[in-house]
Amino acid sequence: MKNGFWRGKNVFVTGINGFIGGNLAKGLLAQEARVVGLLRNKNEDTLLYFEKLAGKVTLIDGDLCDKELMERIIVEERIDCVFHLAAQVEVGVGMANPYLTCETNIRGTYTLLEAVRQFAKNIKAVVVASTDKAYGSYGRDMMPYKEDYPLKPRYPYDTSKACADMLARAYASDVYRLPIVVTRFCNIFGPGQLNFSAIVPDAITSAQGYTEFIPRGDGSQIRDFIYVEDVIELYLTMGEALAKDPRGIAGEVFNAGTNSPISVRRVVEQIYNMSGDKKGLARVLSLMKGKKTVGEIDCQYMDFEKVNKIFGWKPRHDFKAGLQKTYRWFERYNEHRFRARQDARR
Repeated sequence: MKNGFWRGKNVFVTGINGFIGGNLAKGLLAQEARVVGLLRNKNEDTLLYFEKLAGKVTLIDGDLCDKELMERIIVEERIDCVFHLAAQVEVGVGMANPYLTCETNIRGTYTLLEAVRQFAKNIKAVVVASTDKAYGSYGRDMMPYKEDYPLKPRYPYDTSKACADMLARAYASDVYRLPIVVTRFCNIFGPGQLNFSAIVPDAITSAQGYTEFIPRGDGSQIRDFIYVEDVIELYLTMGEALAKDPRGIAGEVFNAGTNSPISVRRVVEQIYNMSGDKKGLARVLSLMKGKKTVGEIDCQYMDFEKVNKIFGWKPRHDFKAGLQKTYRWFERYNEHRFRARQDARR
């Protein structure tokens, strides 16, 4: 809901052409903010372009690890608030190419934060996106994750995000006192999630008849899924609160989830049930039997106790409601995507 805070604010979003970044840009534009985004690869197969948002924001080509560029953006664009969302997010890529993952997730983070530090007087709020994966593996009896759990990542992606997480908190410490908060959210899903290594868009596209779903495990893994509109509402709430008064907020870590864990198998079942493809579901479930998963944590979910207490936030969508919206969005997107491919072959 608009309250006027973001109107006219200069907001820098790293990772603007990604899933969360595109949705955040959409939310900021609705609040009449002036949005500046960093664009490393001009990929037009994204929510930002599909929903015709790219022409409404200022896009700057460049690399997150380019410190001089980060400084110029902050100064020349007179940035008030920063949302650092850029990351290499694929677990599989992290396993195959840990160097690239660390360059983006670790070096990219300290490069941006160092540029912010030099111009801290102008920056009112910095929100850094970490992940529930940074916690590493805890037993199911330790769920939901709590903000004070020690980070003990094991795999390259998890470790890189834990490093970025700790760097952000170091810059927010008594040494530099930057207005930074760190977010560790559970699995985010929704319109514009075009990373098809993620379970929701992969299964939806398959259930809609466009691709063949190949399970990556037996479906027993437990996850928590939060709808992207709820995440954007929380980001904007956090950024506003931090900019108005950082006391008691800066340097803090905030988990956000629904505290409603669900198995990967059940996610697939719900998606295929929406499509009515009973044969497809039977095929997928048969392929899941006995299939081992490598490089992923067994069980992860979160509550929203702390963010509810401090910001009054709680998710508005349960998994089913968010999934219905997501499924409908992908009906439009997939029809456009695959029709464009067919036209290109003619």
